[in-house]
Amino acid sequence: MKYYIGIDLGGTNIAAGLVNEDFEIVASKSCPTALPRPAAEVEADMAKLCTELAAEKGLTMADIGWVGIGTPGAVNPITGFVGFNANFGYRDWYLGKNMEALLGCKVYVENDANAAAYGEYAAGALKGATNAIAITLGTGVGAGIILDGKLYSGSNHAGGELGHMVIVKDGRPCMCGRNGCWEKYASARALAEDTVEAMKQNPDNMMWKLVDGDLSEVGAKTAFDALHAGDELAKAVVANYLEYVACGLTNLINIFQPEIVCIGGGVSKQGSALIDPIQAYVDEEDYARNNISRTRIVCAELFNDAGIVGAAMLGKQEA
Repeated sequence: MKYYIGIDLGGTNIAAGLVNEDFEIVASKSCPTALPRPAAEVEADMAKLCTELAAEKGLTMADIGWVGIGTPGAVNPITGFVGFNANFGYRDWYLGKNMEALLGCKVYVENDANAAAYGEYAAGALKGATNAIAITLGTGVGAGIILDGKLYSGSNHAGGELGHMVIVKDGRPCMCGRNGCWEKYASARALAEDTVEAMKQNPDNMMWKLVDGDLSEVGAKTAFDALHAGDELAKAVVANYLEYVACGLTNLINIFQPEIVCIGGGVSKQGSALIDPIQAYVDEEDYARNNISRTRIVCAELFNDAGIVGAAMLGKQEA
């Protein structure tokens, strides 16, 4: 049995897993990312997690097929060079080269959203597809595109930033510098912010009770919880949110016509309450709506494990 290590490098935690050939995480460890701090310290912590994971199974790094890392930022997956990681404040980061020197084995580096998409493709909701897209609804909108079985990142390795396509001209300002980006309306953060605004304007509804009157406790789940309990305001908030999600998805489907799109992030745990309205919207708006073959929209399956599994399997793209 061969083993690989996948690392999901996040702004809060560094999560690493030892993954076998059956895409199973057989051991895992994590530590705080503890930003801000120098890149070399983050690299040292990642290397420490790798050696500790191998040791737990009586292995050394020489026994590991390779290590894969999913990191935020613009990544050249061929060289492992991270041009800019805005979340960490790192520029011109030779992450792959540096980690290979620390570990003495091959290290693959990919954008974190791409790594998560590859995890779903290898062992989750996108398994068996040739062309597919994975969307993660979180603080922003992350995305990974699979074309002909390979991750697509464009000629400059910065492609796939689907959350930054504009769906509302002159809309809400986005940190990317544009206005009206999809993630400003379709992310989990956007849903929470819209929920707060609706609650402020309507002080007499169930959502206030769900958070004990504390707006700081409002999350993406709040409106869905109230919706399931029959609250009309929550129903309107969720319906508005799902239209924004579906609008962006329809654009993507019209461009790529993938076999399947999976939606991840905490919001995806709403299951059919999320998927059914979105699928209905897309079925009405999709350019190929009269075709026999249609894009299916499903929930992600691997959730928090997708980044680790996908990172661990990055070397398979070269096989």
